[in-house]
Amino acid sequence: MRPDPTEILQPSIFIGNLEIGEPVTMITDLMIAACAFYAWRKLKARAHEGKVFTFFRWFFLLTAIGTAMGGILGHGFLYALNPNWKLLGFYVGMFAVVAIERSAIIHALPLINPKIGKAFLVINALELVVMMIFTAIYLHFKFVEYHVGYGFLIVVFGFHLYVYLKTKDAGSKIILWNTVFLLVTVFIFNYPIIIHEWFNHRDFAHIFMAITQIVLLRAAFKLGYKKDGTPIPETGATQRL
Repeated sequence: MRPDPTEILQPSIFIGNLEIGEPVTMITDLMIAACAFYAWRKLKARAHEGKVFTFFRWFFLLTAIGTAMGGILGHGFLYALNPNWKLLGFYVGMFAVVAIERSAIIHALPLINPKIGKAFLVINALELVVMMIFTAIYLHFKFVEYHVGYGFLIVVFGFHLYVYLKTKDAGSKIILWNTVFLLVTVFIFNYPIIIHEWFNHRDFAHIFMAITQIVLLRAAFKLGYKKDGTPIPETGATQRL
């Protein structure tokens, strides 16, 4: 039987009388936050081009906030807090996924039946509420994972695959490959690959997740353009919603 990933913890370290739980996990969470915050700032250059980029920036900002809270409240100092504090980081991260889902749906709207796009926007919201409720009841990260899985594998991957097949959008292609890359992260997190007690499966997965923030930033800058750099008429930056 494989070990339960939630039961694998790092030793604490002490700085004077201050205890820091799972220190490397906290640091790697903060690495994700730093990469996401950097991406949020850099993408400001396209913020004026419409909701596709507005929601993409919200994804980066909420990811930065959520992972920072997860690292500090959910790992570093959880021993001193009520476990319910973890919900804050969980919820912020879930809203981050909703933001990138909406960016993907809006990006595809010029190419699909508007009713389908609107239906997914509603489903998008309902799914979030359901997963938030289950997460609050059971206080378990697996429901956050289910939400991330649905958001990236069904919504983000699905809509960007459709856009890519129709337009060869360079940004959508990068997002498709990034989603495949995320599957490796899910495997590492759920089937513990323990390199050392000071660098466990969470830390390993966090390194991958930090890299995906930079990959997604590159994708965002290429959205609406063909491989040769020319705008795609149907979804080009000049026709953003």
